[in-house]
Amino acid sequence: QGTRDQPPALVALRDRLLAAVVACFKRHGAAAIDTPVLELRETLMGKYGEDTKLIYELQDQGGELLALRYDLTVPFARYLAMNKITNMKRYHVAKVYRRDSPATTRGRYREFYQCDFDIAGQFDPMIPDAECLKIVHEILTDLQVGDFLIKVNDRRILNGVFAVCGIPESKFITTCSTMDKLDKMPWEEVRSEMVGEKGLSPDAADRIGEYVRLHGGLDLIERLLQDPKLSQSKLAKEGLGDMKLLFEYLTLFGITGKISFDLSLARGLDYYTGVIFEAVLLQQENDHVQEPVSIGSVAGGGRYDGLVGMFDPKGRKVPCVGVSIGIERIFSILEQRVKASGEKVRTTETQVLVATPQKHLLAARLKLISELWDAGIKAEMLYKKDPKLLKQLQYCEDMGIPLAAIVGEQELTDGVIKLRDVATREEVRM
Repeated sequence: QGTRDQPPALVALRDRLLAAVVACFKRHGAAAIDTPVLELRETLMGKYGEDTKLIYELQDQGGELLALRYDLTVPFARYLAMNKITNMKRYHVAKVYRRDSPATTRGRYREFYQCDFDIAGQFDPMIPDAECLKIVHEILTDLQVGDFLIKVNDRRILNGVFAVCGIPESKFITTCSTMDKLDKMPWEEVRSEMVGEKGLSPDAADRIGEYVRLHGGLDLIERLLQDPKLSQSKLAKEGLGDMKLLFEYLTLFGITGKISFDLSLARGLDYYTGVIFEAVLLQQENDHVQEPVSIGSVAGGGRYDGLVGMFDPKGRKVPCVGVSIGIERIFSILEQRVKASGEKVRTTETQVLVATPQKHLLAARLKLISELWDAGIKAEMLYKKDPKLLKQLQYCEDMGIPLAAIVGEQELTDGVIKLRDVATREEVRM
């Protein structure tokens, strides 16, 4: 099915991941929202380029054409338009659905979580965009997923490149969809799809090839600003000017070491209008290869200034920029790492097990555990009247519970409990 049941250890691991991501979103002042899993089919259609075919379409008994949400961005834009909101910083963690060919080993499913952060509103250029990139950097650093690179481009620069290479405007979006495959296919295959399937002339494809293999930083932006062909395009000049500004802000955030201005980045979704970005994990294939190899995208996003206007009856636009963290792919990587290390993942957060060493002390356990629960302490006990002490301590070891609160006849007489550190076996009376 391309979905899977989650045993407790995996749910616990995912919970920790999601908690770290949400903590970062909250640190940046975002409010949480939620939108329905079901949307009207017409809300989703025509927003995702060639991926529209992956939308799960439904027809309910009333005859309405519905669909399961494909991402969290389009429902957010609809939400802003319906509620006439022009200014918002939000996050949303929820499941989305895609009728895709699953590859479960690579974290690609038909039902999976997305973690989105978006800033909506009319602001000075590139300040919110820089914050989105800072968030990606923070999260990937916090989660310790290994070496990563955040690629950045701008749809205006791309469209400028297409224009000066002689591609008609009607073919910009479909050319973008093909270019988006550059991280999975070599340039030769992408070129032959452009020429064979998309109907571009071989000359135009070759001219695009000269640009899309460029990547770098501020130096490349400066070079392209002087490029005689690109300077003919108003769009490209605008995009490059903003890209220069973005890199200045990213320098102030101290994260340019992990950022690459990459002209091959396209992102195949129709709704992007400006800056686009994607984070990839890197691995050294072997000692002889100097250039790090990408092992897949783990975050992506960009600016989509026209999307809210599509849902507003008066076409009022609300500029937006956002990022989506590919939590499933990160989760798959961390899951494999945990399996390889043989590390046990704690499935509960229990802090203390209430235990008794003799028979007929169930009442004492129930009384004590109730006090602990009421005090907000995470506590458990075994559901047996007279469990053996060894069995109770073994349960602590199996479940990774750090403490045992032992109450026996002597403790009851003295009005104390014995607190045992399960790992060191040290005990204190209190």
